This record gives sequence, structure tokens and C-alpha cells, in this order.
Amino acid sequence: MDDEYFMKQAFREACKAYEKGEVPVGAVVVAGTRIIGRAHNLIETLTDVTAHAEMQAITAAANMIGGKYLNECSLYVTLEPCIMCAGAIGWAQLSRLVYGAADPKRGYTRFTPGALHPKTEVVSGILAADCADLLTAFFEEKRGKNG
Repeated sequence: MDDEYFMKQAFREACKAYEKGEVPVGAVVVAGTRIIGRAHNLIETLTDVTAHAEMQAITAAANMIGGKYLNECSLYVTLEPCIMCAGAIGWAQLSRLVYGAADPKRGYTRFTPGALHPKTEVVSGILAADCADLLTAFFEEKRGKNG
């Protein structure tokens, strides 16, 4: 199992979001080789602007291990985290952040590149084209229906 394998798991979550009419972002938290949290965007479903895939996956993982620090875990997410999620990743002290597509408009690297824990390793671009294509298809479909 490698970064691509776990990103495919996050991508599956993003597809679930797409099917629900949510912005298709998915995330999984991995400890060793085991997924301990998985989630997708639930913003529309829960009517909660904080219900991003990363936030949901971090909460699920913390509940699974019974602690707030995930310093021996990796987070895989299909889209570069926003500043809110980067803050949560930093507070959870995740050891690795692996993301697919960059988010030049709202991604944390544009606004707060220092938000993560100093020891967090960042890997970007894993399955980036697939992740970006799913987002593009979603927004093209939304625009087609609305405009």
C-alpha cells in the first residue's frame, strides 16, 4: 500500500460526495497501513460550513483512537486543504498531509503556508488530474443546471 492506494480511497469518498450533490472532496486518515477515519464533504447535508471532508475524517480518526493527536497518522485528501482545515491538521499534529489537486483560489498554501505542525511532511499532486477532473465535472454540471 502506498500514497496512490490511499488517495484512491479518498477519491472514492469524493465520489460519494459527488453523488450527494456535495463538492466532491474526500479524505482518509491512515495509521500505519490501516484507515482509521474516512469522510467526504457534508456541508450541504449537515447545513454546516465546517463539515469539510478533512474535518470529518480527523474527527472520525480521533474518535477511533480515543485521542486528539494524530501525530503518527497521515491524512489523504483529494483537494488541497483550506485554511480552516490546515489549522485543524496542525492542531491534530498529523505527521503527513498528502493531497491531490492544488487549490490556487482557497488552498492553505496561498494564505497560511505555516499553519501545519512544523514536523508535518507534505506531499502534493497524487492523482491530481483525477481529483481535479472530478471537481471540474461537478462545477460544470452545477453551472449547466443553474445558468
